[in-house]
Amino acid sequence: MSRAAVPDLPSRHPIGEQLPGLYADDDLAQRFTAGLDTVLAPVFATLDNLPAYLDPRVAPVDFLAWLASWVGAVDDPQWPVESRREAIVRAVELHRWRGTRRGLVEGLRLALGVHAEVTGDGGAAWSSTAGADLPPEPPAEVLVRVWPGRGTRVDPDRVREIVRAMCPVHTVCRVEFLPGPPADEGR
Repeated sequence: MSRAAVPDLPSRHPIGEQLPGLYADDDLAQRFTAGLDTVLAPVFATLDNLPAYLDPRVAPVDFLAWLASWVGAVDDPQWPVESRREAIVRAVELHRWRGTRRGLVEGLRLALGVHAEVTGDGGAAWSSTAGADLPPEPPAEVLVRVWPGRGTRVDPDRVREIVRAMCPVHTVCRVEFLPGPPADEGR
């Protein structure tokens, strides 16, 4: 149902009450303005509640895709509504971490409800000592290990799609799917 189709929505600002006193008892004028009130009541209701429309935590579900487009958030109508709301609320934070381990892990958790571990640095190396020899060439591969979260399953195609979108373009990202959390490998 659209907001314009709410039956018997009262106008908070009836036009008939704002007419000069001469028209207060005029039946035609009051009926005419009541018709205008019916048309304008949804507009006034929307404007009176505008802050709620712009807050993804309480906005109507049909506004979520629009809000997501404002902040560059991924909005998949197949996700549960609460996940869609959280993706919009956290979009700016996730953009800040895009291309990092943290951003990739959080993006996968938020989008698919899966857990991930990222190892490797994608070929970045540095030295904090001025004039030191160059560090050895690091492996240019990033390994993303993914396993299901509570009550979720891993969709390999969606995981690869998100990893491709969130990994820096200069890195090779390999995805490994695990049945559960990885065993501690002597770390």
